[in-house]
Amino acid sequence: MPGKNLSRDEAQARAGILSVDGYEVHLDVTSAPDTSNATFRSVTTIRFRCAEPGSESFADLLAPSVRAVTLNGRALDPAAVFDGARVALPALAAENVLVVDADCAYSRTGEGLHRFTDPADGETYLYTHYEPAEARRVFANFEQPDLKAPYRFTVTAPAAWDVYANAAEETVEDDGASKTWRFLATQPISTYLTAVVAGPYHVARDHWSRELPDGSTLEIPLAATCRRSLAPYFDADEIFTVTKQGLDFFHDEFDYPYPFGKYDQCFVPEYNIGAMENPGCVTFREEYVFRSKVTEAAYEARANVILHEMAHMWFGDLVTMKWWDDLWLKESFADFMGSFALREATKYQAAWVTFANQRKAWAYRQDQYPTTHPITADIRDVEDAKLNFDGITYAKGASVLKQLVAYAGRDAFFEGARRYFKAHAFGNTVLGDLLEVLAVTSGRGEQAMADWSRAWLQTPGVNALTPQLTVDAGGRITELAVLQDGETLRPHRIAIGLYEREPDGSLLRTARVELDVTGARTVAEELAGRPRPALVLVNDDDLTYCKIRFDAESLATLRTSLGSIEDTLARALVWSACWNLTRDGLLPARDYLDLVLRFAGQESDIGVLQTLHTQARAALDLFADPEYRATGAALLAECALRELRAAAPGSDHQLAWARFLAQSAEQETELGLLEQLLAGTARIDGLEVDQDLRWSFWIALAAAGRATVEELDAELKRDHTASGSQKATQALAARPTAEAKAAAWSAVVDDDSLPNALVGAQTAGFAQAGQRELTAPYSTRYFELLETIWAERSIEIAIRFVGGFFPRLQTDQATLDATDAWLAGHPQAAPALRRLVLECRDELARALRAQAADRA
Repeated sequence: MPGKNLSRDEAQARAGILSVDGYEVHLDVTSAPDTSNATFRSVTTIRFRCAEPGSESFADLLAPSVRAVTLNGRALDPAAVFDGARVALPALAAENVLVVDADCAYSRTGEGLHRFTDPADGETYLYTHYEPAEARRVFANFEQPDLKAPYRFTVTAPAAWDVYANAAEETVEDDGASKTWRFLATQPISTYLTAVVAGPYHVARDHWSRELPDGSTLEIPLAATCRRSLAPYFDADEIFTVTKQGLDFFHDEFDYPYPFGKYDQCFVPEYNIGAMENPGCVTFREEYVFRSKVTEAAYEARANVILHEMAHMWFGDLVTMKWWDDLWLKESFADFMGSFALREATKYQAAWVTFANQRKAWAYRQDQYPTTHPITADIRDVEDAKLNFDGITYAKGASVLKQLVAYAGRDAFFEGARRYFKAHAFGNTVLGDLLEVLAVTSGRGEQAMADWSRAWLQTPGVNALTPQLTVDAGGRITELAVLQDGETLRPHRIAIGLYEREPDGSLLRTARVELDVTGARTVAEELAGRPRPALVLVNDDDLTYCKIRFDAESLATLRTSLGSIEDTLARALVWSACWNLTRDGLLPARDYLDLVLRFAGQESDIGVLQTLHTQARAALDLFADPEYRATGAALLAECALRELRAAAPGSDHQLAWARFLAQSAEQETELGLLEQLLAGTARIDGLEVDQDLRWSFWIALAAAGRATVEELDAELKRDHTASGSQKATQALAARPTAEAKAAAWSAVVDDDSLPNALVGAQTAGFAQAGQRELTAPYSTRYFELLETIWAERSIEIAIRFVGGFFPRLQTDQATLDATDAWLAGHPQAAPALRRLVLECRDELARALRAQAADRA
């Protein structure tokens, strides 16, 4: 048995002979409050059938020790059948009962059963997170998505705690010091979707109901939880409002009643991802509980995540992919439906602007790596699966589904979804199952859907679309063609917008045509004879997935008038296109920064503005000629301060510019103002320097060498919380001293007990753009340690090490050569590790190309 990295071939072989009737899992977590107790007891009973009696198989379990294994009443020697990752199952009968009694480990990495002690009040909290294959850290199982089964969970926990799981509780027995919670059986679900949340959580409750076509009423109890110390900030009413709007929308569109009984939403600490769609018990990162002022974009993002996870109840939970190759069957749909439902059912009407400006930027970046893959990917094992929760599977897939809706029609798309749910409820599917129903409901037929699938789902890469104009002597268009490039030329349904300057200087769309782009060159015949516009925007309204390019005159218009584009979505598309030009070395980084300096202050959409801030820093730190960095940094800081003072008091824009000032401050004027704002000796009308903003200022001051350890300790005493601990850790690591860098490096490399959140805080503080000389010596050590870290740490921590400590700010040929040398010298390294390093290498090479373009 080859260990913990389960392969697709092994899973297929196991599914070929096994089917699972049910699990009974008893977890005893009464040991959790005492952090000296490293393990909890896990007793699992699995009832399953074998199509080939007499054959052998295995169950999955990652545990420090196993007390007993019983198969069909026969005791097996744990030392003989358990190797630390798998339990061997010899001589199977037609019907089998497996009982595994194990001591499993509490986690500090966010994988398995994570344990967290709240520094604010000393309370202990537990939650599980499994995707793609970490349920085996909590109970013995068959860890693959196509061996679905019902689960009955029993949890014994401290008496003062509450416990949540996928199903409603059946009984709760009070034993004095502890309580035992027995939960009803779930519907058939995959192992990675099971969940347990336990601790003294604060809870708010509500309910949602809907009359069904048969006259009955569907009642869904709602709950929302968070740590007690966060309860004063918990806006459960707003969370429930979005939840109910989502349930209304999905019931109307999917015509399949929510099948999992209750709907709990648990906001948990030190969570590795945004959220997880555990049916009946959805888990979210607790950063979505806002303890300080945030912008409207943060509320929109949270609402999107709530709806994304809710869409999974149908796409992913009710109907699940057979293997991780078809991960997109749930994630692409949920990503698309999150934005779709947000726009259709809630107050957040800028959903597609955010999608175009943020989600698709993630997809474009991922799709240009040498490791890019089709939306339907080749996933060899669970390590591959872990890395494929990426911009292709989520954002590109969602973009392609948006194109599919334009191609097949909204009604046909949703009718296909309805038939898909009814045909495959509680089962597993592959790509062909979805295409089969869409071929029927769209009326386009199997061949057309197969062609669409080959073009969009089964080939990687992104196309660029460029307008090509010829104009007569009178200034009228004689021909407007769209040029398509890329390794695979695809069919695109696009809109072309023509924009003219109005007398007041604004840019308004005066013409729009839709057409199908096919092949390398497509002529938009309808636009012949029209006056040559100031701006031609291909993919107006963001119908397809492509990089937008501009003709020379349109680009010249944008240099003087980008901020004058009236339409928010069109403006967001232009900003996105300019960022792609910068990343591709076609627009010098200093020119992109000039656009930000001139027009970011006019940007009305707060989400777009915050994206511009992030991209401006990246342009300066990575893509600008090093000789220009000091000049660019000063200009950005001046801009941030100017716009901060000009912003409406108390507005989201004011807050965003204050945060950007903290990211940009380098000179005495800006740094001194941060110190004065912290001390209360300076004030900007309407700006509340609350706790999160205080930490933004302290991190900036620490990186500039203007915050002492004593001052940071004092701030941590003021904010003795989980968030405060993370921010203080980041600030300490950000200090510009060799000792600070050594301490941050050692905290991650020399101690495997550091929790996931603090690993992230250390790496974030370690890498500072103005401290390249301090971190340069660690490049050699980084490459020396890569394989050791990958082998010895959990995959979550290993991923954080690989990405967090890669010398991405050492943008020089020597670092690129060192990366290439490691790749050449380690051809047999784990494929998932090589993929991560290749992606880091690609970003570094891109930065060097962009710097050369900026110099030129």
